[in-house]
Amino acid sequence: MVKASKGFRRRTRSVLRNRVRERGIPPVTPGLQRFAVGDLASIHIDPSIPKGQPHVRFQGRTGRVIGSQGKAYLIEVREGGKAKAVLARPEHLRRSSP
Repeated sequence: MVKASKGFRRRTRSVLRNRVRERGIPPVTPGLQRFAVGDLASIHIDPSIPKGQPHVRFQGRTGRVIGSQGKAYLIEVREGGKAKAVLARPEHLRRSSP
């Protein structure tokens, strides 16, 4: 019997998959967007850019920007009644309206 993988992207075959028309070289624009503290941001992981990806459990979640670390942003997301800080680069974030 083969030992099951315990990697960061395990069991994400359907979640972290680019659709047919999104394949190829990713656009530059999402990586250049800026967020201010207090902005709402949705987490949409771009699987073609492995750097700065948040954990797959936060895919589709929306939270508030609470700070930045280098090129990445800290997003406060509520999960299970608790506030969690998620670190993600702007390629994996989309601006959300209140």
